[in-house]
Amino acid sequence: MLKKSVLILCTGNSCRSQMAEGILRHYGNDRIEVLSAGTKPSQVNPTAILVMKEIGIDISRHRSKHVNEFK
Repeated sequence: MLKKSVLILCTGNSCRSQMAEGILRHYGNDRIEVLSAGTKPSQVNPTAILVMKEIGIDISRHRSKHVNEFK
């Protein structure tokens, strides 16, 4: 089976896109390659890390990435 790839884009790549990446990775297991990026990346929002931890998903090692990394 061919592995699907998903790239989640936003502006800062700091909160919602990071959370979506974490959720898709968690529930997609190894069936989906999940990446996220932004046009003006900053840093992963500490509140997003805490909220995701509450539902058992660790995104503390994520980093904000620029969309150009995936051209």
